[in-house]
Amino acid sequence: MSSNVGLSTPRGSGTSGYVQRNLSNLRPRETFAPYPTSELKHRQRQPNAEILEHDRLRQIEVQVFELRDQLEDDGIDEEEIEAQTEALRRKLDAEGGRDEGRGKGLKVHQVHELAKAKIEESQRLRKALGIREDYEEGGHWKKGEERLREGLEGKRNERGLERERY
Repeated sequence: MSSNVGLSTPRGSGTSGYVQRNLSNLRPRETFAPYPTSELKHRQRQPNAEILEHDRLRQIEVQVFELRDQLEDDGIDEEEIEAQTEALRRKLDAEGGRDEGRGKGLKVHQVHELAKAKIEESQRLRKALGIREDYEEGGHWKKGEERLREGLEGKRNERGLERERY
């Protein structure tokens, strides 16, 4: 026996006298809400502009390198190769981010491109359905609850006024 816990002697009790904690005892929760409501609102992940620009420039350089490799295999002189690759680089840079069907061929690891495509898709859908930018999901339920509370408070105030009269 240790520090007055358990039986003074296990004799005649049919047990070994070993004391265990009750693991099935549930403690009451300290907070009443099972989850924080402020963290439930979905926020769209914003893409990093620097990473998007880096990937765009990298794709341009990949195409330029492929052209350079092909021209070197064909045996064209270095000055002509430089001129053609520089022309291709300027052309691709002028086109910029004008890719049609942006979200179609993206890989799973291209998270910033996927986020940008998802934001663009959401904006197109919002425009098509006529949904405001400040629309909050479930907002109509909150408004209904507020109206109900105001109605109940109004009734309570009326009852309080009636009691004061008598």
